[in-house]
Amino acid sequence: MRSNTHLLALNGVIAAAYAALTLVASAMNLAYGPVQFRFSEALTVLPFLFPGTAPGLFVGCLVANLLSPYGPLDIVIGSLATLLGALLTQKTNHRWLAPLPPVLCNMVLVGGMLAWYEVGFTAGFPAVFVLNALWVGLGQAAVCYLLGGLLLKGMPNLPYFRRMIPERRGGAKPAAVK
Repeated sequence: MRSNTHLLALNGVIAAAYAALTLVASAMNLAYGPVQFRFSEALTVLPFLFPGTAPGLFVGCLVANLLSPYGPLDIVIGSLATLLGALLTQKTNHRWLAPLPPVLCNMVLVGGMLAWYEVGFTAGFPAVFVLNALWVGLGQAAVCYLLGGLLLKGMPNLPYFRRMIPERRGGAKPAAVK
C-alpha cells in the first residue's frame, strides 16, 4: 500500500512529465488544435495501473494548457477532459479498455470546444463539431492506444513498477506480459 506522501510525489512526477511532453509536442506543432498528437496523453492510462494519479494528470494538463492558443476555454475544458478521462480510466477493468475514456472525453469535449471557437453556436456548429471530434479522436486514439498501450503492457513487467501496482478488484494484479 502506498503512503499519501508517495502518491503526492507520484502525482507531481506525472504532472511534470505531462507538461514537459506537451511542450515537446507543441514545439512540433502537435499539441493544440484539431489535429493533435499530444504524447503526454499516453499518460492518461496510468490511473488504470496507479489509482489516484488523475490529479497529477489534471495539473500537468492545466499547466500545459496555460500556453494554449485557445486561452481560458482550453485551460478549463481541455484540462477537465483529461481529468474526466483519467478518472474513468481508473474505473476500467480491462487494460484494452483503459485508453478508451480519454479518447472519448477529449473527442467530445475538445472537439466541441474547437467547434465553438471556430463557428460559435451557429448553424455550422454540428458539422464543424463532427469534423473536429473525429480529428481529435483519431489523434487521441493513436497516442493513447499506441504509446499508452506500451505503458500498460510494459510497466507491469518492470519489477520497480510491478511492486507499486496495487491489486485490482477481485484481488489480482495486472498480469505481467510474457
